[in-house]
Amino acid sequence: MEDYLIGIGKRIKEIRKKNNLTIHTIATDADVSNGLISRIENGRTIPSLPVLLSIIQALKIEVSDFFQSLPKSDMKSFIVSRKEDNLSIEKEDSAEGFEYKYIFGKQQSSIGFEAALLEIQPNCKRDKVETDAYEFKYILTGECSYVIGEDEVILNEGDSIFFDGRIPHVPINRGNVSCKMLVLYFFIKKEE
Repeated sequence: MEDYLIGIGKRIKEIRKKNNLTIHTIATDADVSNGLISRIENGRTIPSLPVLLSIIQALKIEVSDFFQSLPKSDMKSFIVSRKEDNLSIEKEDSAEGFEYKYIFGKQQSSIGFEAALLEIQPNCKRDKVETDAYEFKYILTGECSYVIGEDEVILNEGDSIFFDGRIPHVPINRGNVSCKMLVLYFFIKKEE
């Protein structure tokens, strides 16, 4: 099951869009919040089994069909992600000026890994968020401030930051040009 963890959100989104269902419809039918569905679809959190089963039921698909199309680990010592497979990621409705592009995601033994390119426009707006992952950000171009908990750090091109995503955080672009960064998420398997 651990090889499936990273692909769950992508699979939910794929089925939801294929069936022309909204996040609100799935959230209502599964008795969870819109925000939780968004976080799951975008790899910010992994649902508990009861929540996942409720979501699958809300998608009106058999559990076996849901898991059958998830990517499986081929146990090679390397992973390649092709540019043409990159997808734009929908984030919160309240986030303005943020564009995430999903570029990589895989589960290897006890660590799940995802990578995205994030472009933040000047005067962007978003509340702090939390993720169930450790996050690494590398600034490719521009400058932004990163607010993590009560701390704020200014990051310039070439700077990087690593932190526990469970701490509420948000990047802010106070400049007049867009800021582009590589975003890496590391999901650590919880001990049972």
